[in-house]
Amino acid sequence: MSLSDDGGYGGDSHRGPETGQTRTRLPDSDGEGYGAARRSRTGLTSRNLITIVGVIVLLLAAIAFANRGGSGNSESPSDDAAKDAGAARPTAPTGTKPVTGKNGGIAKGFPKTEQGAESAAANYAVALTSEGMYKAARRHEIADAVYAPSVAAARKSALDKVYSDPAFLGRIGLKPDGTAPSGMTFVSRANPVGTKTESLKDDTAKVSVWYSALFGLAGAQSKNPVSESWYTNTFDLKWRDGDWKVTDFTQKDGPAPVGRDQAAASAGDMTKAVQGFGGFTYAR
Repeated sequence: MSLSDDGGYGGDSHRGPETGQTRTRLPDSDGEGYGAARRSRTGLTSRNLITIVGVIVLLLAAIAFANRGGSGNSESPSDDAAKDAGAARPTAPTGTKPVTGKNGGIAKGFPKTEQGAESAAANYAVALTSEGMYKAARRHEIADAVYAPSVAAARKSALDKVYSDPAFLGRIGLKPDGTAPSGMTFVSRANPVGTKTESLKDDTAKVSVWYSALFGLAGAQSKNPVSESWYTNTFDLKWRDGDWKVTDFTQKDGPAPVGRDQAAASAGDMTKAVQGFGGFTYAR
């Protein structure tokens, strides 16, 4: 509505008959003259319209937001649409215990569901990246707990060739038995950021785990200080004996975020952090 309508800032700019004189308008009071009454009614109408329009816009925005976010109904088709489109979904809690036990210090008993497969893959990524892989006895325990029986023996043999190689151990600063030199702490820890089910059918699943990894020796004289890197492991899983087991996996670099301009911790602080902060059991 134009403000130059009756009672606005337009033609009726002063009261009384036209006299040709310039007149000064004083502040209006309620009920003073017809001109004032017309301005008062129109002013209220304009403000009311603006208020009503504002309320309608907010209401429509609220309805649109509610429709976009869903009504909380777990059977909403938006979940299937996101899944079919390959969109990322939040790692929402399910209220179900993630595992029922442990095997060789590693979680076991993951359910035969998509979330169970993702939880298994995340925990297996942590186990296969841990410092235990550098010690023969612990490495075999991890392999037996993570791999399917049909491939465990072959995987242990292949892993022994890599992790028992003195030249390899020397390059990363470890002694031939896989332990850290005196006064240093060896760090090899995976920190999963997210999981993604690539495929799931019957007794097989393919799950990718994106994670950051801390690796190196923490100590004043370390020539291989602890650094961070990023990887994505894709696991082929098979349902065997009431649990998900690894039959194969591949690894690729990244995606890695841009590093912040943040001061690195001292060797002492890094050692305290690694020894003082434990790991997690990862689950949906």
